[in-house]
Amino acid sequence: MVGFFAVAPAIIYPVFLMKVMCLALFACAVNLLIGFGGLLSFGHAMFLGTAGYVAGHAAKVWGFTPELAILFATGCSTLLGLATGLLAIRRLGIYFTMITLALAQMAYFVFLQAPFTGGENGLQTIPRGRLLGLFDLNNGVTMYLFVMAIFLLGFLFIARIVHSPFGQILKAIRENEARAISLGYDTNRYKLVAYILSAALAGTAGATKALVFQLAALPDAHWTTSGEVVLMALLGGLGTLFGPVVGAAVIILMNNYLAQLDAWMMVIEGAIFTACVLTFRRGVIGELAYRIRKPL
Repeated sequence: MVGFFAVAPAIIYPVFLMKVMCLALFACAVNLLIGFGGLLSFGHAMFLGTAGYVAGHAAKVWGFTPELAILFATGCSTLLGLATGLLAIRRLGIYFTMITLALAQMAYFVFLQAPFTGGENGLQTIPRGRLLGLFDLNNGVTMYLFVMAIFLLGFLFIARIVHSPFGQILKAIRENEARAISLGYDTNRYKLVAYILSAALAGTAGATKALVFQLAALPDAHWTTSGEVVLMALLGGLGTLFGPVVGAAVIILMNNYLAQLDAWMMVIEGAIFTACVLTFRRGVIGELAYRIRKPL
């Protein structure tokens, strides 16, 4: 994966690759919650959108450097994750999902009405600035390396979480929460921590995306974005590390090349998703891993 993103700009448009990396990190964050924690959230777009607006406002109005804008936005998403997680984590299954969706829609309408977001026009002309006061991020190569570094650090952080004792307990809760409780684990506390970590990483992705495109817009906070990122994780393979990256790349490719078909795009996407679910029930990466490990 590192090799691919290192050499890909030579043949693929770098801005497209930066979009893939931002949304891949977002999908990995959602997969941490769904694939490893068993919690289906339809509200993660609020963290992506919140961080985008906060980073954009901090950079444009307050003059924050890019690294400070991203850190500040990530911190705000973390606090929002704590506040919403304390409400949502008390419910299970579809009730948890509906609460996250409701909270996300509340955040969406706040962004629609708030004066600092630009409403339907979005927050435009966000300055990329100079990284650490030294490196001009208006340079395409510098910006690409910066985004790649953030993506890889976020990916490695998720990998470390998954393979830590905390990650193993999270998997145990996903498989059999009642048994985990009987072993003495405070499952709500573990799920809340996973939710907050996922929110923080989603915020990092949103802040980075806002700097890449110099725009923070309402669609990033809409519930359809939450649904799309779940599809990314599902298509690539829930509970795998590389699955969400592949799923993000596939869906962004589809959106780019099928956009000219207008309404038919949704029909074709639906047919492709249906075929993938029927053919690769574990997702693309999950199915490949299963085939490789399956005894002959």
